[in-house]
Amino acid sequence: MSEDRVIALEEMVAHQARTIDELSDQLAEQWKTIDRMRRTLERLSERLIGLEERTGEPTPVTKPPHY
Repeated sequence: MSEDRVIALEEMVAHQARTIDELSDQLAEQWKTIDRMRRTLERLSERLIGLEERTGEPTPVTKPPHY
């Protein structure tokens, strides 16, 4: 192999390694965001269930007057 070709391959590997590191960092941040959103959703669901339990009787489902 010529020296130029080896240098080109080394540059390509270096760029790919940097890209992989950047993608890994982005993926880790996305998982943190997903975990935070999941916890928020669970808290909101618990609050909603609590509110529904405190309101008492559910509103009956009836036909609208235009039927």
